[in-house]
Amino acid sequence: MTDKHRHRRDFIQNIVITVLAVSAVLLFAQTQIYSLGSGDGFRRLFLGDAQSGISASSVQEHALSAPVRLAVSGPYGRYGSITASIGEDETLRGLLREVLGSTGTFTACGREDFLQSLRSTSVYFDFLSPLPLSVLADMAGSSGPVSPSARCLTVSGQEDPVSLFLWDGGDSYLRCTTAVSLKNLEQIAGQYEMGNAVFAMDLVESDPHARELDACSLFLKETPELPSLSAETPDYSESLLLADLGFNPNTKNRYTDNGTEVISESGRSLRLRPDGNIIYQSGGDGTLSIEATGEHPTLAEATAGTGTLLNSLLEPTAGDEVLYLTGVRQNGSRILLTFGYQVHGVPVRFSDGANAAEVTLEGTTVSTLSLRIRRYSETESASLLLPLRQAISIARRHAGSQLSIGYADHGGGTVDADWLAD
Repeated sequence: MTDKHRHRRDFIQNIVITVLAVSAVLLFAQTQIYSLGSGDGFRRLFLGDAQSGISASSVQEHALSAPVRLAVSGPYGRYGSITASIGEDETLRGLLREVLGSTGTFTACGREDFLQSLRSTSVYFDFLSPLPLSVLADMAGSSGPVSPSARCLTVSGQEDPVSLFLWDGGDSYLRCTTAVSLKNLEQIAGQYEMGNAVFAMDLVESDPHARELDACSLFLKETPELPSLSAETPDYSESLLLADLGFNPNTKNRYTDNGTEVISESGRSLRLRPDGNIIYQSGGDGTLSIEATGEHPTLAEATAGTGTLLNSLLEPTAGDEVLYLTGVRQNGSRILLTFGYQVHGVPVRFSDGANAAEVTLEGTTVSTLSLRIRRYSETESASLLLPLRQAISIARRHAGSQLSIGYADHGGGTVDADWLAD
């Protein structure tokens, strides 16, 4: 970032801070809350009109990407970070690998048990969406139990050996013993400098409004400086896309339906919408499929294969965004996988609540595929985030919501980071 842009950013930030300090009334007058997406969507918190890399890597590297919020807790506080993939912290990736490779039998526990696990020496992983343990284990480089699914995991040193606590993001809490020793966990925790992060439950005494948030809302004491993103629906090579999806690039079997180009071939169809969305429907012939060792892929194979396919489709138009896994659901031989976009570990959320991609597998065959092609590139302008205390004051109106930072894409040419209340 140039000095000119840095001075401009600092000047704008100083103005915003001054206004906030002078009048809390003015703050709330300028602050709006938007309800975005479906009933399970999120709310965006932002201040009036005060607006001011990771490059896409190899296809295989990001086939199993999942942003993660990390917290390491010890006797003297907590360390926290937001990363684009668990692989960015090899120490904690190794711990997760060892823990998921040595799980015992899971038993039900309560929410208070889960929260209590964070009050001792512990390591907390939040993958933003519930994912099967076998998929998380594959990301960590090991094998693990196929089920259950978990959004948040805590490796807690309440006893020796340590226990693993799971939360699915809803009402399910589980725990089990592992083969990891307390000494090993304490040695890992000792490698991190504590004090840069807190949970909402840590702030209750100093800020009673924090009591209204989800207790596991994780905050860094220094709000990260995040760039604004330029967003666009890029042009893509139609012939290359057709070839990648198994169509004849020169096919004449096409027509236009209300602006959408429809291509059909051998019972399969592809709809190319003017907004950059593509929708593929299989004819059941297995033309488009993923690799697996058997007739029916494991969840890890399904996720890796689907991620590789989607990244190959996006690679020609890629910017600073990375596709990441948001959900896996299996019903017999059918597997539904959903994906979103992230930039530097910060998720990009669409205002209509839609996913960036959805893929249905029947065995190894891709039955349906939908993909929203968007390109995000960092700019030299900074996103202006509300101070944490003000964001908490606003988010408390939505009791139990989890407050976090994300990019909210409304379909325009610029996307800024905001506080989002899920």
